[in-house]
Amino acid sequence: MTAVDSSAGSVDLFVSPMGRVEGDLDVRVTIEDGVVTSAWTEAAMFRGFEMILRGKDPQAGLVVTPRICGICGGSHLYKACYALDTAWKTHVPQNATLIRNIAQACETLQSIPRYFYALFAIDLVNKNYAGNPMYDEAVRRFAPYVGTSYQKGVVLSGKPVEVYAIFGGQWPHSSFMVPGGVMSAPNLADVTRATAILNHWKDNWLEKEWLGCSIDRWMEIKTWEDMQAWVNENESQYNSDCGFFIRYALEIGLDKYGAGCGNFIAPGTYLEPSLYENPTVEGRQDALIGRGGVYANGQHFDYDQMLVSEDVTHSFYSGSRPLHPWEGETDPLDPVKSREKGKYSWAKSPRYEVPGLGRTPLEAGPLARRVAAGAPNPGSHQDSDPLFIDMLAKLGPSVFVRQMARMHEAPKYFTWVMDWLSKIDLQGSFHTKPAELENGKGWGATEAARGALQDWIVIENGKIANYQVITPTAWNIGPRDSEGTLGPIEQALIGTPIKDMEDPVELGHVARSFDSCLVCTVHAYDGKTGRELNNFVINGMV
Repeated sequence: MTAVDSSAGSVDLFVSPMGRVEGDLDVRVTIEDGVVTSAWTEAAMFRGFEMILRGKDPQAGLVVTPRICGICGGSHLYKACYALDTAWKTHVPQNATLIRNIAQACETLQSIPRYFYALFAIDLVNKNYAGNPMYDEAVRRFAPYVGTSYQKGVVLSGKPVEVYAIFGGQWPHSSFMVPGGVMSAPNLADVTRATAILNHWKDNWLEKEWLGCSIDRWMEIKTWEDMQAWVNENESQYNSDCGFFIRYALEIGLDKYGAGCGNFIAPGTYLEPSLYENPTVEGRQDALIGRGGVYANGQHFDYDQMLVSEDVTHSFYSGSRPLHPWEGETDPLDPVKSREKGKYSWAKSPRYEVPGLGRTPLEAGPLARRVAAGAPNPGSHQDSDPLFIDMLAKLGPSVFVRQMARMHEAPKYFTWVMDWLSKIDLQGSFHTKPAELENGKGWGATEAARGALQDWIVIENGKIANYQVITPTAWNIGPRDSEGTLGPIEQALIGTPIKDMEDPVELGHVARSFDSCLVCTVHAYDGKTGRELNNFVINGMV
């Protein structure tokens, strides 16, 4: 079903759907001589949660926003709760902060193997790699349902959210985090059970299958050369899923494309309990364990939520200028008529006012977090990790580096959770009843598995006057802005080599390396004639 314009050396593809991402994402790419030369990302579904929340009780966000996503609902609850904590000026007992951290991190620990095996690694067994000498081993491990590593990884991925359910009552869609703390008071049996579950996950997947070594050994890796030496250090590490993935990814060239904009945003997550008993917008940065920051043009900057804005120039919304989310508008337009004005997506275009660069598109996600962790001058309680700053300097951003950043967080977060569990004071307080202020502004943020997730709330006369959510997917798949600057995934797709127009697995690698919370449909066009040349389906699993 592929047509090739041999005189132009260009191909136009239509791929529907590109599965194994969440939601509805439509990607158009222009291909010339087998390489993507331009791209447009279109969020194809209007949701309107901000409109749903207008006029509601301020605590409605605790119930409504976790329904935005069935995978990271706990992350939505976490930041919605902190948005109210800052608006209502609550007191949060240290125990409650520990429980919030534990639950949030366990949701991400669940996501790491589930995403890798069920969404990303399936592309590693694509028939286009059948000629590679490592292909048969990739199939043995990663083939969907029957792969030996696939089975263990997917099944054991559910263990960490069992811990979430111990403290939160259920997962997904828990609402146990509330302004002033949490609606749970765990006992010794709960903590003991949670510890045992996580150790089972660590013993049977993280160390046995993924690393082939202890967590402590992996965390000694500080440079790209350290990682390469680790692979070849012994047979166990060489043949672990991590060791095999590193070797295979380099063999098939995943380190050669998918760079994106090269600039990153991370508001950070997980709070030091003693430093955030009275949550404020201004005090959050210094209380973070997982640091926040912006990295742009090779320079680190402190994160400031006031420098965030949303552009709707190419989005199906009315609006004439970029707005900070506290002043943000979500007023939808008819998409058919809007296309005549150059609009092409239901996603807005989040931008950050980088000093010296102006409003800049930034990549959110695990790689952004790992870059923030490499910033200088950390506090004594803060994550400090130079590995991915080193890898960026030596390899540049790519599908491979982005993927390794996510997997690197499994041993790191496991260690943090075990420490937090040990610090719970079972005789202490878990909630302080807040005063429900009639008016106020709040901001809550976290790092979902996919990246920067933030809420802004404005309360007037005891009701929600404005509520704006910016998800990591919005940062990554947002369309062009008023300056015509492409969004991060649009930039990442450019330069992607397409070896087989009938099965462009490379597009899947790039899109899924961001783990976009939208199901991806891809259309591709002849870069020289503009003609659409074919229409076909990439087989995948949602």
